[in-house]
Amino acid sequence: MIRTALAAALVLIAAIPPAKAQWIVFDPTNYAQNALTAARELQQVDNGILGLQNQAAMLVNQARNLASLPYSSLGVLAQSSSETELLLSEAQQIGYSTGAIDQAFTETYPQTYASSVSSPQMIADAQTRWQNARAGFQDAMRVQAGAVQNLGGASTQTDALLASSQAAAGALQAAQSGNQLIAVQATELADLTAVMASLARAQSLDGAKRLESQAQAQQQLQSFLNYGAGYQPGAAQMFH
Repeated sequence: MIRTALAAALVLIAAIPPAKAQWIVFDPTNYAQNALTAARELQQVDNGILGLQNQAAMLVNQARNLASLPYSSLGVLAQSSSETELLLSEAQQIGYSTGAIDQAFTETYPQTYASSVSSPQMIADAQTRWQNARAGFQDAMRVQAGAVQNLGGASTQTDALLASSQAAAGALQAAQSGNQLIAVQATELADLTAVMASLARAQSLDGAKRLESQAQAQQQLQSFLNYGAGYQPGAAQMFH
């Protein structure tokens, strides 16, 4: 009985198949492909980060180029121009109006004096012309003084704009600095034009006064020489 049981047990043991061993298989080709794929994905991530950095830098540069200039000289320049225009508008006697000039030359600066014009009228006209010439030179000096005063402000604005241009953060600030520098030059040119106009006006009034004085002197000389028939002798009774 015991032998029979042992024999049966040996048969069962012999019938059980032996267990297979578990081995880890390494495939170099598959590993290389996986590593290459990972490297490519990492490169794409790096490229995406670099692209985002470039876009951010571009936006920053655009913001700098669109930034306005923090300094403006337009207010000071406008005030200087207004002061010069005010000086010109305050011209005495004969101003810069063509209508006023034509009227004054018709009344006070006639081409010739008629013999019927009285001496007091000639004297009054000569006094008016002298006042016009004097006022013209005074107005010219006032405009010149205003232009000289504006030179200091223009120099200050030029220095400030040059400094702003050198420190410009973008293209817009540099362009605005250049435009304002041109405005400063235009204001200086306008002041120079005003000075030349006022000086030419004074010289014209003085020249017209001298020419009219010559015409008046000729008329007065002619009136003096045209004394009529002269002395006529006649009977005179000296004593009663």
